[in-house]
Order: sequence, then C-alpha cells, then structure tokens
Amino acid sequence: MTEMAVTQSEREKMAAGAWYCCVDPELDQLRNHARKAVHQHNSMLPDARGSMAPALSALFAGVAEDAFVEAPFHCAYGMNITLGARVYLNAGCTILDTAPVVIGSDTMLGPSVQIYCAEHHKDPALRRKGLEIARPVTIGENVWIGGGAIILAGVTIGDGAIVGAGAVVTRDVPAGATVVGSPARVLR
Repeated sequence: MTEMAVTQSEREKMAAGAWYCCVDPELDQLRNHARKAVHQHNSMLPDARGSMAPALSALFAGVAEDAFVEAPFHCAYGMNITLGARVYLNAGCTILDTAPVVIGSDTMLGPSVQIYCAEHHKDPALRRKGLEIARPVTIGENVWIGGGAIILAGVTIGDGAIVGAGAVVTRDVPAGATVVGSPARVLR
C-alpha cells in the first residue's frame, strides 16, 4: 500500500521554517487582517489608543499589558509577535514577522527600527515566484536598540545588549555587548 504525501499549505511551510511561496491567498488574507489592525492603531487619537489599539493587541501572539507601541507602526502578520513587560517601540518601527519575533521585558526600540524575518531566495527565477524562508528573531530583556537599526532574519540579541543607531545586525549579539555599524560589530 502506498502512503499519500501530505501537502503542507504555504502558511504551514512558513511556520515550519521551510521555503514557501509568499504569493498565496491564505497569507494575503492574514496580511490584510494585520493591515486593518495596524490601520486602527495608526489612525486612533493617542488618548483613545492608549498604549496600543485593541485590534493590534489582539493580533499579537502575546503582549504584556504594559507594553507600548507608538504610531506609526507596521507589521506583516502580527500573529508572530510577542512583547514582554514594559517593552517600548518608538514611532516608525516595522516588524516583518514571517517567523516568531520575541522581544523581552524592559527592552526599548528607537524610532524606525526594522526587524526582518524573511529571506528571499537567491535564485532570481525562484525569487520571482515568491519563494522565501522565515527565520525567527529573539531580542532579550533590557536591550536598547537605537533608531534606524535593522535586525535581520535569524538573529538573537542577548540580554542587556545595546545596538547602536543605524546598525545592521546580521548575526547574533552576545548578552551585554554593544554593537555598531554595518554590518554590526562588537565594540571592544
């Protein structure tokens, strides 16, 4: 007897860290749902929004009650984002959360910090077909990320680390380290 191959959806492939096609109706629907929550957050008056618009808070995988997200903010799906206690995201932050993004307690992101979990295929023909792979980003507790920094897919930033403004973080940052530059390097 022959076993039938189990076909995974593009969402399942994305969640499993496998190559998937980002041009997919189910993923389009999830991104559209996130756009609506982001729009609510970004268009509400600050007094009505509070620390985070209700739709955005409901979208996230997990969010501490005292986490704060300034507007404007953008995310791809939201469902992969977890914010710890007293996390602060300044204005203009973008999180392309095709994989889990976990930000630990007491961590602050400066204005326009960008976190990218997706890596597009290096082969141009496969890239044109929408193939990408998602790698998680983990940011520890008590981390400071300066304005305009970019955190790339698969990076882990240890507790107490500092990422200088404008740094492009392409590899893990040890706990307590300070990194600057592009690509980011540890200050001695």
